[in-house]
Amino acid sequence: MSVSFDRVPCTVITGFLGAGKTTLIRNLIENLKGKRLAIIVNEFGDVGIDGEVLKGCGIESCPEDNIIELANGCICCTVADDFVPAIDQILAREPRVDHILIETSGLALPKPLVQAFQWPDVKARVTVDGVVAVVDGVALAEGRVADDHEALEAQRQMDSSIDHDDPVEEVFEDQVACADMIVLTKTDLLDQASLAAAKGRVQAHLPRAVKIVPAANGSVDPGVLIGLGLAVEDDIENRKTHHDDELDHDHDDFDSFVIDIAAVTDAEALASRISATAEAQNVLRIKGFVEVANKPMRLQVQAVGSRVNHYFDRAWAPGETRQSRLVVIGEKGIDRAAIEKMLAA
Repeated sequence: MSVSFDRVPCTVITGFLGAGKTTLIRNLIENLKGKRLAIIVNEFGDVGIDGEVLKGCGIESCPEDNIIELANGCICCTVADDFVPAIDQILAREPRVDHILIETSGLALPKPLVQAFQWPDVKARVTVDGVVAVVDGVALAEGRVADDHEALEAQRQMDSSIDHDDPVEEVFEDQVACADMIVLTKTDLLDQASLAAAKGRVQAHLPRAVKIVPAANGSVDPGVLIGLGLAVEDDIENRKTHHDDELDHDHDDFDSFVIDIAAVTDAEALASRISATAEAQNVLRIKGFVEVANKPMRLQVQAVGSRVNHYFDRAWAPGETRQSRLVVIGEKGIDRAAIEKMLAA
């Protein structure tokens, strides 16, 4: 397929909550030598945690000004309001960017976003180099697409009136259906049998031959994912998804909110509270930055279900407000008051 060299290539990176998209992008920008990059980060929630993580890379080829955060809603639902102005902003940069990376929110459907590249004003300037779906190897090996999927699956099986998959499963299937490449993350935590099980679950959802690339800690050779030259916008209508017959879609099956907590004295105790909260309250994801008393460094927290990772990512800047703020994402109807109480305990 012929792609105009005057158009800036764009890679869409999609994937479920906590699968490892931000880690993958950070590794890409650290290893894409010689390319000037721009990144669009779409958060599901009011605080740009993933954008902050990427801005902390300090890589000359991708300066902070080239990282644009869209936190006004899912990018596939707000294409005209958010995505197109972001593209305009990036293409006005000097010197000209060589490649754009888009990290969608965990709830985004890639097809409506790729379809926006068919708009004449966009298509004349940008092309979709490829769509990469990032999937959680550990969860898939255990038969789920998310760490706390058991409750959702049990409810579906027990309710005979439900004759379709739950929304989380549909989001996963739509993301995989649009992908040109699948990155299977967290493979360092899997033995050979579990790795085979995870790959098998993904392959069961693939409507066509798509390469599955194993990755540990988000490490993938950029040459495998970048420079595919597929002009996906010209083929996207052939990629069938659950939402093809819908003029619009929403994410009413999920709730997202921000919780401010006090500075903590024990990072491990906080991690334990987050894990217990996620398990008890059907929370899909908790992420954010936290102040640890008497520590000069900022604590970054990333939780997928009851699995919690935390580490000090950087020093607090002079004069910076030391806020402890967590973004919580879960199934519709999760109990905010109960979650706040458990996190603050």
